[in-house]
Amino acid sequence: MMQKNKFKACLSCALLLGSFFSLSFLQAQTPRPANPESNPEVKEYPKNHPDVVDKKMAGLLQLIRFAYVEEVDMAPIVEKGVVTMLEELDPHSAYISAKDLQKMNEPLVGNFDGIGVSFQPNNDSIVIIEVIAGGPSSKVGLLAGDKIVTIDTMSATGKNANRDFVFKHLRGKKGTKVNVGIKRQGEPEILHFEIIRDKIPINSVNTYFMVDKENGYIMLTRFARTSVEEVRDALKDLKSQGMKNLILDLRGNSGGYLDVAVDLADEFLPKDELVVYMEGKAQPKEPFYATKNGFFTKGRVVVMVDEGSASASEILSGALQDWDRAIIVGRRTFGKGLVQRPFGLSDGSNVRLTIARYYTPSGRCIQKPYKDGMEAYYKDIMNRYRHGEMLNPDSINLPDSLRYQTAGGRVVYGGGGIMPDVFVAVDTQRASDYYMALRAKNLMNRFVLDRLDGQREQYLAEYPDFEHFYENFRMDEAFMQEFYDYAAEHGVPYTNFKKAQAGQFLQELIKAMQSDSALDKAVSYEDYMSRVLWAQDSMQSYLMEKARAEDARQKAYAAKSDKFLRAQLKAMFANNLYGAEYYYQVTKDVDDAFARALEVLKDRKLFDELGIR
Repeated sequence: MMQKNKFKACLSCALLLGSFFSLSFLQAQTPRPANPESNPEVKEYPKNHPDVVDKKMAGLLQLIRFAYVEEVDMAPIVEKGVVTMLEELDPHSAYISAKDLQKMNEPLVGNFDGIGVSFQPNNDSIVIIEVIAGGPSSKVGLLAGDKIVTIDTMSATGKNANRDFVFKHLRGKKGTKVNVGIKRQGEPEILHFEIIRDKIPINSVNTYFMVDKENGYIMLTRFARTSVEEVRDALKDLKSQGMKNLILDLRGNSGGYLDVAVDLADEFLPKDELVVYMEGKAQPKEPFYATKNGFFTKGRVVVMVDEGSASASEILSGALQDWDRAIIVGRRTFGKGLVQRPFGLSDGSNVRLTIARYYTPSGRCIQKPYKDGMEAYYKDIMNRYRHGEMLNPDSINLPDSLRYQTAGGRVVYGGGGIMPDVFVAVDTQRASDYYMALRAKNLMNRFVLDRLDGQREQYLAEYPDFEHFYENFRMDEAFMQEFYDYAAEHGVPYTNFKKAQAGQFLQELIKAMQSDSALDKAVSYEDYMSRVLWAQDSMQSYLMEKARAEDARQKAYAAKSDKFLRAQLKAMFANNLYGAEYYYQVTKDVDDAFARALEVLKDRKLFDELGIR
């Protein structure tokens, strides 16, 4: 009995000591509140004072480390805390773990270490679509159409025939070796190649070409370290072919480096014209000017934008608009006017912290509001569809407080993206329910790959280059019937969509969008933009459904959607036979925005009326 009471006493003593330790610890970690009566020169710290906040956080971490009931791995707790803190600041400040940092930087740095092929998973195998000229795979003799069946000692078929597996095992440090087993049409045995990995470029100019004898086109997908050189090379090549005017396509370009945007604007603006300036609490106003007479300061320019054009895209298009150097064609851009700077942390991770806002030459900050919370911010583009902005610019509310003027006196607006000079509505008729179902199962590309399997040489013999293919490749009714049969065998019968225009597929898309929006779960700006594209496709189907009520429009829709489907198939053949840069040279023929941009580019009178130089 005495031992039991003694144990209780010791336990009470231990608890008391624990309480005393915690109290002492807390007192040591937080500033003592001052007593103004005893010492009138000492003021009490407010709750938001930096010392109070910092010591509170440090004190909590120490308490968990030393006083919690069991050992705790603090790393994931701190990481979650960092993510949550940054989410409270603005939509674009972000934390990037050490393991994800290189992957996140690759598109902007402009290269990665690998073997130099583009590939497509198809029917439980990995098909090589393109071998990059001069790259490691090209040097050892890999060919488009080859199937990768082994990587080192591992099978690359069946469940391993996916992008994650291939990226994980084909990429690696420059100079390291990887062995691949290749199944090649006409070869009875598996071919084995030892490939030494090297730097592989990531192009930011997807394609460029002459539209006609005087007008050129460049598609820029990101503002990376190599972008200026790529655009300059494209401009030189196009000018050598007789280009006098240019369409610069920034649709879907989510941005990149600010200095790259400045250098690209430099190619179109005379020396000493302001391109952009940025300013923040700890960032004094810093202007950026054109430093030389650029490569294309004369000649008409049209810049194509849409709701996916953001950040550096808005810097470039805003500068050219403010200086009356280009006509902007398309829809209101994303509205990202915040500048992030990377800061390295002790464990190799990275924080991209917003340090300033940027302003176009007229003084516009095009950052859209985010004070209503992240949910409202990320649903902004979806709301543009719902409010009708994607079909009619009159639905946009533009207050006078956001009104600015270009160098020539034209009215422009800030506070929510770059407003185009010439509006182009979303094309709601081309993406039919049938097309959406095909896309969901990747059936168009699978059909093309299967058709080329074993017939690639015959196609290339008949169409030795893209020009021959573009002019002569035809998809007659027999060809299309073969495709319809293929799609039906893989679960997408054409007759179902033809008979029931408001099919179950559309209803399921709308239901999913309403009940569990993909935008709600976006974890990064890049992830958000990919989910926006998903939502855009969904809304196109929904808006298209409303148009079907009119028989006349239905006939027009049927003809247009069929033309769009055929163009997509033809473009995928071009992509797989000649390279990705030829894909858009086919699909441009069914792109309403491109047609409108070309029409504007040829309209000398419109350029004169707007005062565009």
